[in-house]
Amino acid sequence: MLDITEELRDLVEMLNEWQIDYALCGGMAMAVHDRARMTIDIDMLIQSESLERVIALAGELDYNIRGLDMTFANGAVEIRRVSKIDTDAGDLLSLDLLLVTPETRMAWDTRMRLEWEGGMLSVVSRAGLIALKQLRMSGKDLDDIKALQEDEGNASG
Repeated sequence: MLDITEELRDLVEMLNEWQIDYALCGGMAMAVHDRARMTIDIDMLIQSESLERVIALAGELDYNIRGLDMTFANGAVEIRRVSKIDTDAGDLLSLDLLLVTPETRMAWDTRMRLEWEGGMLSVVSRAGLIALKQLRMSGKDLDDIKALQEDEGNASG
């Protein structure tokens, strides 16, 4: 069975080793911002010029199933997906690579570096995460936005 935290640790270690800029976003970033919730994939914000290198790096970790390119919010969100299968358990884990666009630039520019699992982790800021979630506005995104905004209110009050 695939362990999503272990998978993230391996990805982050290689991204840092290969000196590729990234920012964790999505459900796993929620956990970094003290709002842990269930997630079934790893989301990373990257620059488009890093895409080929990140896909090659992911291939080293057996992410070798290339998904269809996805576009949301009238082109504001561009996602490239690579996945891996645990052949023993049949589990599928996807790595969603969100490309930096003009609409996601603020999330990229405000990313933070934190100590995590004995190394360094780049993650979108709380405000950046809210901005990304406002582009999609699914039910889960709306719940996440509310939780993150409550945290902001508590921090400033």
